Amino acid sequence: MDKVVATAAEAVADVADGATLAVGGFGLSGVPNVLIHALYERGVSGLGVVSNNCGAMESGLAVLLAAGRIGRVTGSYIGANREFARQYLAGELEVEMIPQGTLAERLRAGGAGIPAFYTPAGVGTQVADGGLPWRYDGEGGVALASPPKEVREFDGTEYVLEHGIRTDFALVRAARGDRHGNLVFNKSARNFNPLAAMAGRVTIAEVEELVEPGEIDPDAVHLPGIFVQRVIALTPQQANAKMIEKRTVSTSAANGTVSQ
Repeated sequence: MDKVVATAAEAVADVADGATLAVGGFGLSGVPNVLIHALYERGVSGLGVVSNNCGAMESGLAVLLAAGRIGRVTGSYIGANREFARQYLAGELEVEMIPQGTLAERLRAGGAGIPAFYTPAGVGTQVADGGLPWRYDGEGGVALASPPKEVREFDGTEYVLEHGIRTDFALVRAARGDRHGNLVFNKSARNFNPLAAMAGRVTIAEVEELVEPGEIDPDAVHLPGIFVQRVIALTPQQANAKMIEKRTVSTSAANGTVSQ
């Protein structure tokens, strides 16, 4: 089945207000910026987003966040995103913070059809006991807190029950992909993109290089096309538009050259 869609706008045309999205990316790598911008242009709002972070440097999900289009974030990292922190503390945004490994496994479990699992991560903390602020009231108080979770003992060790995550849509970015939706990710872009793709009921992938079926060695496929419903091919300009979050410049004492 040829899953290639002509434009990003067409690929996200059925994403409605209030939809839930699993979005790939790790920092600024592997972020589906073209699809995110297409959603921004559509004007959808009230989105529930599941992602490692919520964008940075006016890119990625930060575009939707700054426009007030996101109502809830499930993630593991706020980082240097000041607007994310401001909206959260002001009570404008509901945020469920999850240990990073637990978030990854919840996405994978949802995609694999596993409704829930036990993990030791978070036992003895508010992750398990409840009370984490999901939404503030804008005046320093907590308007909505996380509920307690089931804790069970196995072989003398306590584990907390976590539920798999499924979303209406998933947006991911791959280095290579074919028309059947088989995807290959580059280095750290592989961290959350395959997991987000698995969790989406409808998964849309933007690919930097589109190839014909059979051109990707089956052993090299990171995510099989069964998890992907739509593919868009990026232009060379879109594929090369990659930001650097923190640039480090050093001077060699030996020869006075500058490297970064």
